[in-house]
Amino acid sequence: MATHNLAVILENPFNDSQFLLLKQTPPPKFGEDEYDSYVDSHLWDLPSTLLNLQENASHPGILIQGEESFSDKIDMTKFDVELGLNRVLEQVGFKVSDVGEWSLFKYVEEAEFGPGFPVNTVFVMGQLLDGNQSCQGLCKWMSTESCLSLLLEVKPCNDRLGPLVVVGLINDSLRSVARKLPPALRYQEYPPGVILVPMQSRTAKPFHTTNLVIFAPENVSDTSGDYSFVAYGDALIVDPGCRHEYHEELKKIVTCLPKKLIVLVTHHHCDHVEGLSIIQKCNPDATLLAHENTMRRIGKSDWSLGYTSVSGDEDIWVGGQRLTVIFSPGHTDGHVALLDVSTNSLIVGDHCVGQGSAALDITSGGNMTEYFQTTYKFMELSPHALISMHGRINLWPKNLLCGYLKNRRSREAHILKAIENGAETLFDIVANVYSGVDRSFWIAAASNVRLHVDHLAQQKKLPKEFSVQKFHKTWVPFFLRWTCAYLSSRFMFKCLTLKISRFLIAGTVAGIAVYLIR
Repeated sequence: MATHNLAVILENPFNDSQFLLLKQTPPPKFGEDEYDSYVDSHLWDLPSTLLNLQENASHPGILIQGEESFSDKIDMTKFDVELGLNRVLEQVGFKVSDVGEWSLFKYVEEAEFGPGFPVNTVFVMGQLLDGNQSCQGLCKWMSTESCLSLLLEVKPCNDRLGPLVVVGLINDSLRSVARKLPPALRYQEYPPGVILVPMQSRTAKPFHTTNLVIFAPENVSDTSGDYSFVAYGDALIVDPGCRHEYHEELKKIVTCLPKKLIVLVTHHHCDHVEGLSIIQKCNPDATLLAHENTMRRIGKSDWSLGYTSVSGDEDIWVGGQRLTVIFSPGHTDGHVALLDVSTNSLIVGDHCVGQGSAALDITSGGNMTEYFQTTYKFMELSPHALISMHGRINLWPKNLLCGYLKNRRSREAHILKAIENGAETLFDIVANVYSGVDRSFWIAAASNVRLHVDHLAQQKKLPKEFSVQKFHKTWVPFFLRWTCAYLSSRFMFKCLTLKISRFLIAGTVAGIAVYLIR
């Protein structure tokens, strides 16, 4: 099941190589100068809208030429195309009567990034009638050549092109390794040359997949410039973390790539490294890059060969393109990100996720102070796109990162208020701050609370009478109280079965183990 988007390619009546792009509306501002001072550059894309289902089964009022060619993939009679076209044309200051005949240009099925349904896109092409080529300030005419020029001369604050025009029009004019991938594989190539393949993994809800990121430039260059590179390769993949059942699919992907392969892992969590073993088997000459704190947590069953340690600021040479490793602690103490210099895209691992916010791993050096520092570091890079390993690409990086800062500061303020009002234990603080959150999420919330308290202590914001040492000793009591509260809320009028008892015992042991490791 999927929702559908309608993207419109409007041709210039006096130059059919040009099409109309619309300046995209950025997310709302925060109303605070501290955050609103960070502004993403302009984003241009094809005008589009949500494609609604017909209220009845009648044929669309507007005839779309060529729709029968895609009838095996989509039944256009089910959608209110006329309403969609009217909405799109209204965005750019035109009416349906300003356009000649319409044709179905392309149908693109989105890969399953989650957590919701995929958003498939119907690309419809039409040419404006003579005399209607003028457009408003929010629109501009561009050609494939001018788009390519903008994509090849990327600078941090330059205007950007969105995924609809790239996937719908630009990628077809480029040589890409994506065409060599298994035909049944669902992927997205945006920005050009950056391929995302969401693969089923043992990740945390609401996600079910981890994005495998692939770089494999077709126009390989022998020129490395004046840079010193930590690794050289013809292809690079990031975070092969698919489940064991999908290792055969990963093997097919790796087989399609050049043998001179580089593998980078952003951190050690199983949903980012579980596929390493299959890469080691089918390409033992591959070069693995990881932070030393990450590598010491990766088991020999995943990777038993040597590796190259990275700690930030190292450059990687991939087929003539430069990528830079960014040390980004916070989620873990060995977390790294990767900046693709040619597209100014930032792969952020689990520092950000496609929906909600990422939990910090307190058992692996997760640190709230470092998380804040990394977030500011990312904003200073002014990336054009933010690629997390779970969910879709984010097209408004600075806005997203500012939202993370604002959300965590707000949460921290609530934690401080709870402490000032007398809360001393972990359970009391979590119950106060997360009272409206389902208790099944309180374990992850508790880890973040502990890190926020440490951050408040470093800033010397805690009341003098509050003991951080005593607070840290309340982790096991928290887990016991949470277990009792959770079970009682779920099984108030039910008999506890043996399975539930085992869950209680296993949970208690896990809680004690985490406390001892801490």
